[in-house]
Amino acid sequence: MARVYNFSAGPSMLPESVLKTAQSELVEYGTSGQSVMEMSHRSKVYDAIIKETEASLRRVLSIPDNYKVGFIQGGASTQFAMVPMNFMTTGEADYLVTGQFSGKAQKEAAKFGEAKVVASSKDKNFTYIPDVDKIEYSKNASYIHICQNNTIYGTRFTKLPQVDGIPLIADMSSCIMSEPVDVSKYGVIYFGVQKNVAPAGMAVAIVRDDLLENTRTDIARPAMLDYKTLIDAESMYNTPPCYCIYMMGLVLKWLENDIGGLANMQKLNETKAAKLYDFIDNSKFFNNPVNKPDRSMMNVTFTSPSEELDKKFCEESTKAGFVNLKGHRSVGGMRASIYNAMPAEGVDKLVEFMKKFEEENA
Repeated sequence: MARVYNFSAGPSMLPESVLKTAQSELVEYGTSGQSVMEMSHRSKVYDAIIKETEASLRRVLSIPDNYKVGFIQGGASTQFAMVPMNFMTTGEADYLVTGQFSGKAQKEAAKFGEAKVVASSKDKNFTYIPDVDKIEYSKNASYIHICQNNTIYGTRFTKLPQVDGIPLIADMSSCIMSEPVDVSKYGVIYFGVQKNVAPAGMAVAIVRDDLLENTRTDIARPAMLDYKTLIDAESMYNTPPCYCIYMMGLVLKWLENDIGGLANMQKLNETKAAKLYDFIDNSKFFNNPVNKPDRSMMNVTFTSPSEELDKKFCEESTKAGFVNLKGHRSVGGMRASIYNAMPAEGVDKLVEFMKKFEEENA
């Protein structure tokens, strides 16, 4: 059976070459006589895997030396609680709510202190990003939190909140590795890996040294929810998500060796997104509701003239080999997630299908 074009928002496509490498190493990794799925995380062989994965991550993202990296079980949703439990040192923090996941993060944070919603785009169904320069931030905020790319609504921050003395914390689950990142602009970056990096089951946290050394002291955190405990143990406080880390290492090698780094990845992603948005903008049948300057490069949302046609489009596209194009239940319509591993050919063929569908149903 031929592989389909998987436009899922996550878990998402992985590069085919990565899957083939994993396949060839599934039963035996190197000359170890065992699969990575089986080996002890304390073994010399696995120690080399996890260390090389972190080294690759640092190279690809150009992570400065004063930032630590942690591989953490669970997804970004666990981080929603870990962030305030560790870093809300003043008892309050500012949240920009620009979609469902930043809203969930704010609600989790409110369990541990005052999580102020200093800006929101809910008034227009999260179809835009508030002007970060016009927001009145709290003087006593421990940090400012954003979800940098909004998977469900198809928006992204193109400008970052930057307030002297207040660290920026960003959930970058659905945009990490899609373009170069200036890590020094953030206090913390965290992301679930299942969209652009690896199979589901892990989050990665990149934490600036000074924040890690000055976590809040007024609450007792479980060890598994303490960044310092996990990172000081080099992600080996307990058995880490071993296979997920191995797969991440393969994806990072693909980014470095096959793509040539994040600058090249950005060019490829911009080309894919432009092709899809250009078609939608010139169509009299399909529509994208997002404010143009705030459009996501990873998640393209669109609708047809009716819910009935949306349903028909999803049914027929699936039969044609384009899967998981149905929009999130809270938004409806369609959503094409065109993460790094989606080949340009996939977007080209989707546009061809959309043209045909429009001609037959307009």
